[in-house]
Amino acid sequence: MGGRVGLKGTDGVADQAARLGAKPFANVRAQEALQEFRTLLAGHPLQLEWLTASASMGGEALRTAKFDASEIVHVAPDQPSAKDTKATAERFHATGVDIVVFCGGDGTARDICSVIGEAIPLLGIPAGVKMYSGVFGITPARTALILMRYLAGEIGLARAEIVDLDEERFRAGEWSVRLYMSAMTPHEPTYVQTAKALIAGADEDAVKDEIAAQLREDIAARPGTLFLLGPGTTVQSIGRALHVDKTLLGIDAVTSGRVVGKDLAEQDILSLLDRYAECKLVLSPIGVQGFVLGRGNQPLSPAVIRRIGASNIVVIATPAKLARTPGLRFDTGDNFLDSDMISRKFFEVIIGYHRTRLVKVTG
Repeated sequence: MGGRVGLKGTDGVADQAARLGAKPFANVRAQEALQEFRTLLAGHPLQLEWLTASASMGGEALRTAKFDASEIVHVAPDQPSAKDTKATAERFHATGVDIVVFCGGDGTARDICSVIGEAIPLLGIPAGVKMYSGVFGITPARTALILMRYLAGEIGLARAEIVDLDEERFRAGEWSVRLYMSAMTPHEPTYVQTAKALIAGADEDAVKDEIAAQLREDIAARPGTLFLLGPGTTVQSIGRALHVDKTLLGIDAVTSGRVVGKDLAEQDILSLLDRYAECKLVLSPIGVQGFVLGRGNQPLSPAVIRRIGASNIVVIATPAKLARTPGLRFDTGDNFLDSDMISRKFFEVIIGYHRTRLVKVTG
């Protein structure tokens, strides 16, 4: 919920996110997955019964998707918390369900897994700011397909890592990811994301500096153009090359080598786009997962991306990162926008000083 307003999550700051105008969208993502699942289920002999919590914790999404065979096992308050997530998971565990499907991020996965462990398979519909665990489908629609294939007996289970980022340290600019436990999840390697991997080394740093040198030239050659610099160590190297203080985990803006915005929220970016006629967005994919948009950079909303235009997205990555990344992925929260990205088939990726590689976009 806190991604659009630049809070990088809502652990401990949900009230602040609401005051800043953040809108929860987990129900929207859940409904998207359930509607797709209903389409896949049409004509199939599977007989299903759903257990869920009330209102915004599942009951509402199931009613909207017209899944009537459901039982409320936990009545949630108007503003549910992790306590309600765990209470619901306890009821699932006691009842002996076949699989737990949830909508959220790594924190939700942790809460559920702390109750069910590896006893019940876990599958996540991605709707958080940070989703580094290996139990999430790459999009709501793909999650529905995974669920269908698992229930139909077409795929089995695999053990996946449940990891989480310390949001308080994350907001302070420190990347602190910890492995908490493991879970069993339906194994569909094409559509289930792997846990994020960090790729480091002396050679990596040298290549990042080469990439930064080219971007420094490009920025100098385009005076007056707004350059939005996304999160991550690869993009942060551009800040070092420009001798500016680039935040590690936020989205910053520079023009003519000068910082004009730091750690921007969605509305901050839209305001800047009103002031500058030309804009370039510089991003680096998440290692192994391959996500360029939709993981850790939620201020880049569909409205922002449409204003910038796909042709103005500059993707940078080291060869070592690309070697472990099967393709580039986009999960903007807008199916039409994602389809447009996928239809391009390839993105040109800067991999060194005046060195590029065409990298496939995967759905």
